[in-house]
Formats: sequence, structure tokens, C-alpha cells
Amino acid sequence: MAGRIRESDIALVRERSRIDEVVGDQVSLKRAGGGALKGLCPFHDEKTPSFNVRPSHGTFHCFGCGEGGDVIAFVMKVEHLSFVEAVERLADRAGIQLTYEGGGNTIQRDRGTRSRLIEAHKAAAEYYAEQLATPDAQPAREFLAERGFDEAAARQFGCGFAPGGWDKLTKYLLGRGFELAELIKSQLVKEGRQGPIDRFHRRLLWPIKDIGGEVVGFGARRIFDDDPIQAKYLNTSESMIYKKSQVLFGLDQAKREIAKRKQAVIVEGYTDVMAMHLAGVPTAVASCGTAFGTDHMNVLRRLLIDDDVNGEVIFTFDGDEAGQKAALKAFEGEQQFSAQTYIAVAPDGMDPCELRQAKGDVAVRDLVARRTPLIEFAIKAQLRSYDLDSVDGRVEALKKMVPFVAQIKDRAKRDGYATRLAWWVGWDDEAMVVRRVRQVAGGKAPVAAPRADPNQMALSVDVDGPARPNPRDPRLVPEREVLKVALRLPEYAGPLYDSLPDEAFTDPAYVALHRAIRAAGGASCGLGGTAYLDAISQNCSHASVRSVLTELAVEPLAVKQDDEFRYVSMVIARLQEVQVGKQIEDVKSRLRRLSPIKDADEYRALWGDLVALEEYRKALLQQSAGVL
Repeated sequence: MAGRIRESDIALVRERSRIDEVVGDQVSLKRAGGGALKGLCPFHDEKTPSFNVRPSHGTFHCFGCGEGGDVIAFVMKVEHLSFVEAVERLADRAGIQLTYEGGGNTIQRDRGTRSRLIEAHKAAAEYYAEQLATPDAQPAREFLAERGFDEAAARQFGCGFAPGGWDKLTKYLLGRGFELAELIKSQLVKEGRQGPIDRFHRRLLWPIKDIGGEVVGFGARRIFDDDPIQAKYLNTSESMIYKKSQVLFGLDQAKREIAKRKQAVIVEGYTDVMAMHLAGVPTAVASCGTAFGTDHMNVLRRLLIDDDVNGEVIFTFDGDEAGQKAALKAFEGEQQFSAQTYIAVAPDGMDPCELRQAKGDVAVRDLVARRTPLIEFAIKAQLRSYDLDSVDGRVEALKKMVPFVAQIKDRAKRDGYATRLAWWVGWDDEAMVVRRVRQVAGGKAPVAAPRADPNQMALSVDVDGPARPNPRDPRLVPEREVLKVALRLPEYAGPLYDSLPDEAFTDPAYVALHRAIRAAGGASCGLGGTAYLDAISQNCSHASVRSVLTELAVEPLAVKQDDEFRYVSMVIARLQEVQVGKQIEDVKSRLRRLSPIKDADEYRALWGDLVALEEYRKALLQQSAGVL
């Protein structure tokens, strides 16, 4: 068994692994000044980039959540690897052969580790690809050819063939030095009644790769009529390296174009991804064996969004009933994503692969260009089930669709679609429909609480727990306003508020209330109104904190009714700016205590941190301009 990796090899891995390139595989980066790059942090939810990469130092640091380190630490954190596995992954990437102290100069890896499972999948993909050229794979090649995919396309996407027989892949991988326990752990092999057998037999295969391009699983398509397994598609079961809710087929090839074009096209199958890419839509990806969900969105979000550009996500579903259901499900998750979301449905219910075969590459590109806003599609799809030529049908349609439109969190969009709903249904009184949607959404302006005497100072509550803070203390105004939007507008504050650390608040009462909100599930818990406030109250540890809760829950917000989303983003950015200002002062203080000559390395590193923090603070100031 191999010993420790030689220290000089670890140093060489760091030297040859450019951190901007490694991080760039996961996060869309852009220049931030001072020789740094910035992007959205992959370790916590944020809208204003606080994640900085300094290529000259080979380090990264997030000023939002505090994660940081070198290129090895980044791979460990983002891929959930051990130190040894991260070094081995980077060594493979850079073409470096590792030497182990006490071992030989051949790369050896601990049995059963993530790196070993990755190696097994890589070997399996090579084996399957070779099998696609055998006589037994003729039906698989014909399947691809009939759908417009030639040999070059098959190579581009790594298509392969699982041969017949019980254990051909098993024997091949055992001959390559892998152990049976590893193959079973990797889900390439399973226990049969008479011993280990291959998981896939006589099927066309696609390798499923993670965002870094490593094979982590396979999708297998039924091509023989006598296949005893009736399911059209089989996918690798979840394993240490394959989490279907976090993997998108084609993302390894599409990621750079997604970041460049600020567009991601979501299709339903492996052949649809192939057809889209070959037709000139290189931003297409597909989920693997599961519905497209929030985790998939989060993977795309890091590639799509930076400070000032919201990308667009385009879903392409079949035009049949199943496709419409998928679109409605996507609508439920869409509002957690800030990108503009659309749907594209091909004529005659064709999927992108069929459309390319029938009408060519131009038709596929036009399908994407003619996209429809997802909300509009979801509304119209449900209206088809009502007789809109009759008064009763229009009334029933409004009863069903008013609550649906009321789910739209963006107030401006909600009012706009309420107006359109009236027009689509054929209801003359548009104002009445808008009014009803606002009522269902809780959009009526709340009765403003009486304003306190501006000259009266807040009184301390002589009960258990922290004292009530002074509402007019200018140092605490950002904290107070952020807590108010978390209580009053949780649908807008959501994950952005929930990502704020305790350190963002300085007053003990505000810290305690922030913790109570998080203990109740946070602003993104899905509750609202009285139920939401009751849940928070139950998590308040002291009567004085509950008093602050009720006070802030009724205190008016300094925001226009149609500008709430922007206001929430601004006040949270303002609080973040205050926190970053404290970090800047701390760095400046440390710099003053260092000699630029005697402590040159530490001085330069801190100076780089200062530049990055100043850039981050500048972006937050721009975002919060004009508030508080």
C-alpha cells in the first residue's frame, strides 16, 4: 500500500494547478481589480459576488461566508474529497505522476476512495466506447444513425455499448486491478444469484459526467425488443460520486457557453442534448433519471449570474400532457431562481431530437429563439381546460387561476399577469381581477402603525433577556431594517437573508431575533403572515426579544408598494456593506502593524485582501445606493 504523497509532489501540484482555471470549472469569474477575480460563492447563497480568487497567490476567499484556502482546499470543499483525493484529482488534471514515500513511483490509491471509483468509471467508459464498434452493437449504431448522429457525434458524447453476457465488464475491470468491492460500491457491478454481474446488458450507453468532466455514472437505453427489463432508460444508482440531483448531462461541454451566453437550455433526454449541441445550441443540458430541481438550478446559477446580468433558463418540454405537467412543476421552482425563465415547445409535440430530424438545425435554433415566458405558458396551459365561451366557464377559470397568479412573488409581474389573465379569459373588468389577485396575495397595503414621537428614546424592557435597542440609533438602522424586511417581506428576503451570519448584527436583541428567525426555518421557510410570526415567537428565548419581534412586525417600511423586491436587496446589501467595512478596518489595522519589507509576503497577501474587500464594498454600495 502506498505511503504519504511526497511533499515536493504536493508543491508541484499546487504550482501547476492554476486556481483560476480550477475554480472557473465551477464558477463564472470576472476581473475584480488588484489582480483578483470574483464570482458567486459556491459554498453559500448570495446575489452580490463576494467570492474572490487571486491567481498570483493561488488562493481563494469568500468575504461572505469566510471559506478560503488554496487550490487543493477548494477541490476538497467543492467536491467533498479528502486531502489525498484532492491532490490526486489535481495531479491527474495536470498530468503529474505522484510518488509516495515508502512506496514505488507508480500511482497507487486507497481502495474504495472517490478517486478509485472515478478511475473505475473512466475505464468502464473506455470499454463501453470500444464495444460500440463490435458487431453485437450494430442495433445501437443504427439507433444513433436513425436519429441523425454519426460516428463523430457518438465520440463527442462518449456513447458506448454494454455487451451481452453476465460479467464481461466485471472481468475486464478486475483485470485492470480493481477490486470487486470497489466495483459494487461504484454501482458498475451488482450481486447476482450466482455471483457478481454487470449492471448494464445489451444497451446503448451515455457516460454521465460531473461539471469537471469526470465520468460518475451512465445512462442506458433499451434497444432490443427481447430485453427482459422493460424500462426504456436505466441510470446508475446513486453512489459516493453520483448524486442525480446535482448532475446535468452535457454540462461538462456546455458550461463555458452557458457562462459566456448567460443562457441554459433544459431538455429532457440524452439525444435531445446531442441534437441541440449539433444544431448550434451548445448551452443545452438534461437532468439524469430525475426531475429538474432546485439543486440543478443552484449548479447553473453559479455559471449564469454575476453582479448585474441575470441569465435566462429555457425549458424545452414535449407538447403533450406530461410535458405540460413538467412545465407547471418547473413554475413552482422557477421563483427561487432570479433568471428570466422561458419554455419552448416544438410543433406537433416533437422533442428537439425529432425536430432536428424532421426540419433541420435551423428549426432547432428557432425553437429556442421563439421561447415563451414560463408563467404565461403555465397559465394558458391550465386555461385550456375551461369553456371560455360561457360565463360559467370564465368564472370557474378565474376562481382557479387568480390564486395561481397570486403565487407570483414579483409584484410588478403579478399585476401584469393579472391584467393579462383578464384578457385571456375574456373578462371585461381588468381592474377587478388585479384587485382580487392582490387580495389573495396579501397585496393590500397594511394599515400603518402610529408613528412614535421622534424625540422619544426607546425604553429598555425591564424583563429577562437583552434590552430593547433604540430605534433611532443610526448605527443600528441597517440591522433594524433588514430584520423588518425578513419579518414583513420573507418572500423577497428568502435565502439572501438566511445566508447572513450572526456577526452581521451587533445589538444583542437583534442577534437573538435573527437566530429565532433562522430557528423557525428562515425567511425562505415558506410560511407567511401570522403562522410565520408565531413560529419565530416560539423560538425567541426571552420576553424582551418577543417584544422586539412584535414591534418590528408592525413598524412601517420606507418602501413603495411596487418596489419591495428592489428595496429588500438594497437594505441587505447595506447591512453587508457595514460588515465588510468592519473587515476592511481590521485588515488596515493589521497592515499598519506590519513592515512591507520584513513581512513582505504577509503584507502583500493582506494588501490583496484589502483590494478585494474594497471592490466588494464598492459593489455593495452601488447596490444599496439611496437607501438608509
